[in-house]
Amino acid sequence: MFLNPQSVIEQFELQSGAKVADLGAGSGVLTLAAAEAVGEAGRVVAIEVQKPMLERLRSLARQHRLSNIETIWGDLERPQGTHLKGASIDALIASNVLFQIEDKPAFAEEAFRILKKGGRLLLIDWSDSYSSPASSGTAARRGMGPAAAHVVSEKQARLLFEGAGFQFTKPIEAGEHHYGLIFKKV
Repeated sequence: MFLNPQSVIEQFELQSGAKVADLGAGSGVLTLAAAEAVGEAGRVVAIEVQKPMLERLRSLARQHRLSNIETIWGDLERPQGTHLKGASIDALIASNVLFQIEDKPAFAEEAFRILKKGGRLLLIDWSDSYSSPASSGTAARRGMGPAAAHVVSEKQARLLFEGAGFQFTKPIEAGEHHYGLIFKKV
């Protein structure tokens, strides 16, 4: 099975009223699930570099009658590229973005900067590649996922975020072709 947004968000255990940022929101499936989880008292900020994706997400939010979603055009690799204040977010979601980012340390630092102390980060990324010889699952057959050179392993992801000051909390089930890791800002 591919990524199940509701299952992923349930495992992340978002609290009603929380302020969440979805870094690299893309199609917005996790943004919508998070917005439902935090309720009207909460807020979800979807940050994306592709403006058409933000417009699509605004339209989806209207269709789902979710008024607690804000969209921001931002660059996740630039210092303060999220346009969010430091220590202003309770929880972060970063799904299927790590493999695309060139300056991974800058991304991890920006995530750390905007997260409140005690806040949590949910990282989801590809565990395999369509072009990897070791990959023999359905992703390989269907041509899904990043090129092998762009896959960031769970171990590499842990080293990256722990190096930025995060503490690894636990893994979550993120589907057949993804891994999910939860970190905490200590």
